Amino acid sequence: GGRFPSFRKNTVEIESPSLRYKKRRSLSRTFDCGADCAKFQKSELEYKFSKRALERPYNSKHSWGKTYGDHKRHLEFSHDQYRELKKYAEDIGIFLTASGMDEMAVEFLHELDVPFFKVASCDANNFPYLEKTAKKGRPMVISTGMQSMETIRRVYKTVKEHKQNFTLLQCTSAYPLDPKEVNLSVIKTFQEEFPDVPIGYSGHEQGIYITVAAVAMGAKVVERHVTLDKTWKGNDHEASLEPSELAELVRAIRLVETAMGSPVKQMLPCEKTCHDKLGKSVIAKVAISKGTVLSPDMFAVKVGEPKGIPPENMQNLVGKKIKVDVKEDDSILKIWA
Repeated sequence: GGRFPSFRKNTVEIESPSLRYKKRRSLSRTFDCGADCAKFQKSELEYKFSKRALERPYNSKHSWGKTYGDHKRHLEFSHDQYRELKKYAEDIGIFLTASGMDEMAVEFLHELDVPFFKVASCDANNFPYLEKTAKKGRPMVISTGMQSMETIRRVYKTVKEHKQNFTLLQCTSAYPLDPKEVNLSVIKTFQEEFPDVPIGYSGHEQGIYITVAAVAMGAKVVERHVTLDKTWKGNDHEASLEPSELAELVRAIRLVETAMGSPVKQMLPCEKTCHDKLGKSVIAKVAISKGTVLSPDMFAVKVGEPKGIPPENMQNLVGKKIKVDVKEDDSILKIWA
């Protein structure tokens, strides 16, 4: 549809071996931890990779096959398995989507009726892909890893021509991500450059603190990788959160959301008790006779009884005649001047 679903902040990217029960368990644990949406990655391998790329020998300790194609085929879920996962997600009450890693994958996700399209950083500069995806009419969440500001300006312009409803995520594509390379300040740059677009954060660092800081800086969507076990084979697991960390992150984000509050600075009702006890007033520094014209050297500021004129209004007294005799160290009341 034309609007973002009702989730607020927490999108998690599931990382686990391609065993169905583990994927279902990942969805269940994600929901239990309080996240709003679980995101996978969907590829149609012959459209994402060239033939030579798929035939390349793959001898990594993380490999699930002799060639890179064998490895990716082992990990990739079928269309039917995605339909099963989507049904399961609906049954437990969590949104499910995926990064469409090529144009044919986007076609399938559109058919699957995902709530929004996720554009991975590796496709943020793939403008034919961006145009075709935007024309589908679904909300888009676009990660910006590996891209320049010039490219992101072009991404904004390209998607904006076709679709009003999208968000940009500050992202650095390294796993795990060194805090020195996070560059949370880009969030502010994006907010200033694209004020009509929600800005978020996709994090690959270890721990939760940097992501919480991103929320405090105004990130409207956050994405983190999640695993059931960081020791599993696969180079993303080390940069992922385990369920206990995800639950802690969600609690921290909700707390920060609450604490952000209103941008209006004013004394709040909850502060009245402290104000009544400790709030200061204008006090007579010396005894002042009735009819005296008031001057600043006659005033002190103390916690007075009763409450008198607040210090910020002291200058309003200067030049006025006092209507009553005031003893030294007494509060000066508004009705007296």
